[in-house]
Amino acid sequence: MPAHIIATADEIPPGGRKIVTVNGREIGVFNLDGDYYALRNICPHRAGPLCRGRIRPLVLPDGLTGMTYTREGEILKCPWHQWEFDIKTGQALYDPKLRVRTYRVEVESEQVVLYA
Repeated sequence: MPAHIIATADEIPPGGRKIVTVNGREIGVFNLDGDYYALRNICPHRAGPLCRGRIRPLVLPDGLTGMTYTREGEILKCPWHQWEFDIKTGQALYDPKLRVRTYRVEVESEQVVLYA
């Protein structure tokens, strides 16, 4: 896959994101504590702008009435219908048959390089 320099490492701080267009495709690049992940900016549920959604923790039930929060900042919520996706894998949390396309991202000489 061709390499595309899309930013310097300090342009996408931890917890941040940048949406870029590569070969006519919008792709969101996310920095999760120094590790970079990239997702296609199209929700597979209804084609919403997925990468513009809120970044959240994973919320799970804790017993009968409580909730527990894990994986802070690793879950992306589509702004249209609130479907949630794992930023690291692209997997939909609501439907195991759905996932969003992911891309490899590396930091090379302080440049964020997207392979797409």
